[in-house]
Amino acid sequence: MGTISDKALGTAVGAVGMPPTSGGDTGASAPFGGLRTLVVQQTSLDRPRETWSKKMDFLLSVIGYAVDLGNVWRFPYICYQNGGGAFLLPYLLMAVFGGVPLFYMELALGQFHRSGCISIWKHICPIFKGIGFAICIIALYIAFYYNTIMAWALYYLLSSFRPTLPWTTCTNSWNTVNCYRYLSSDQNVTWSNLSTSPAEEFYTRQVLQVHLSSGLHQLGSVSWQLALCLLFIFTIVYFSIWKGVKTSGKVVWVTATFPYLVLLILLIRGATLPGAWRGVVFYLKPDWQKLLSTTVWIDAAAQIFFSLGPGFGVLLAFASYNPFHNNCYKDALVTSSVNCLTSFLSGFVIFTVLGYMAEMRQQNVDVVAKDAGPSLLFIIYAEAIANMPAATFFAIIFFLMIIMLGLDSTFAGLEGVITAMLDEFPRLLAKRREWFVFGLVCVCYLGALSTLTYGGAFVVKLFEEYATGPAVITVVLLEVIAVSWFYGTSRFCNDIQVMLGFYPGCFWRVCWVAICPCFLLFIIISFLAFPPEVKLFNYTYPPWTTVLGYCIGVSSFICVPSYMVYYLLNAKGTFKQVQTPILPCMHPLLCNQIRRKF
Repeated sequence: MGTISDKALGTAVGAVGMPPTSGGDTGASAPFGGLRTLVVQQTSLDRPRETWSKKMDFLLSVIGYAVDLGNVWRFPYICYQNGGGAFLLPYLLMAVFGGVPLFYMELALGQFHRSGCISIWKHICPIFKGIGFAICIIALYIAFYYNTIMAWALYYLLSSFRPTLPWTTCTNSWNTVNCYRYLSSDQNVTWSNLSTSPAEEFYTRQVLQVHLSSGLHQLGSVSWQLALCLLFIFTIVYFSIWKGVKTSGKVVWVTATFPYLVLLILLIRGATLPGAWRGVVFYLKPDWQKLLSTTVWIDAAAQIFFSLGPGFGVLLAFASYNPFHNNCYKDALVTSSVNCLTSFLSGFVIFTVLGYMAEMRQQNVDVVAKDAGPSLLFIIYAEAIANMPAATFFAIIFFLMIIMLGLDSTFAGLEGVITAMLDEFPRLLAKRREWFVFGLVCVCYLGALSTLTYGGAFVVKLFEEYATGPAVITVVLLEVIAVSWFYGTSRFCNDIQVMLGFYPGCFWRVCWVAICPCFLLFIIISFLAFPPEVKLFNYTYPPWTTVLGYCIGVSSFICVPSYMVYYLLNAKGTFKQVQTPILPCMHPLLCNQIRRKF
């Protein structure tokens, strides 16, 4: 079995901190379990792998990645739209049976194989390596539009340092005749359906300048103000990740904890506002009839999936820098629980303010809460802040929070790509990390220029709806199938036993083999059966934009079948031998033969 000398084996054993006989009690695959681990860890002989300075660096990085802008604006909106408190039932069920098992699986894979999302497949099933390349392309697409939202927040932050918040008055050059200054002191103003608030016009006509674009077919010029804001954002990103997890692990102590401080301050302030109780009741009042609707379960599955974020290569990358025997099982439970509780807490932060706005306008909460996505933050919440005492202070900390929530996710997303490429091409890139990161950041900035145009908000929405969601869900489905069915759940569980000292229970095995694939397939089929009607402001996306969106999404997923064809054409041996890597690896001897050959 091997050409590896006893000395090399002993060195590899020392690298993972296990005695040579540690595989002796790993079950049916005992004769091969220890050697399999040694072969996987042998790469550490070539280049010592970087590790986290502290365990908290890893936990805060994972929490910062999972807790992003979607927790603040998407979950509260989805919750009240799908039955309020009743929505928590399908949400928790989808989390327990779908989201958390996927989260745990990726952490365990990354920690055991100590590889990024591309090179890890040589240890699992080489023919599926295209999944890693697809993940990297999806991460780039996300970087193209996600950071633009932070550029908007930075624009707001800089505008907050003026003596008067610019979204509180209707006397600015960008305002229209329909603008009504509607503060708590303006009791004589009557709000109508045609009225627009100063906050809405500041967002649409000054920050986005979307009125200068007629749609995706005519985006207009690049906004130089937003271009400078995005340049500043990417500068922060570069100097936070250019040295690896040693530097990013320190930055997250600020970027991952500060949002919780701000959320707590805003929750206390919101709870003291008049009408706050109306928003809370609207948020949590259960409508059990909604549970009979398929849409509720679709939204719950999609929300927990995108909230926890498996399939983006981030969890694999972060876990690969852990000590081999780190308890990633406990880490998965802790971080996923923190993520779900943060989403629930954010709902109170948002809806206390929405109740306050409804009280001011003398309208129902559902009328005030009609805006979803970024508009909920940049229009409704910005307007509410303008009504508070010490409005400047609350505006500054709120938009700082938005920026830091986004920065954590950007650090993680790009680190997933960086780790994947450095592990795949170590001789070329290992000693040139700073230059590679610089080039990657430049590519992301250039790719984001279309989102900085006057019609850039339309591009952001297009990317968000079509370019990333369906593709990454399909990629994760293939990942689960490759690990559970091809690599084998029993082998994967043996790996976890070698690493953690205990064998995963029946619940986890059933989830990985059957429930998780069904969970992901359910989301994919629902998306195809009920494609979203994409609309932003008064612009309805024409049919050709749907085709464009799907083409962008397929451009990443196409890496999977393309690499399979490439692999089969270039593999040596007879056709029967070439088929070997795509057969289920259920027997240890077969798997070791495959690894020795390929």
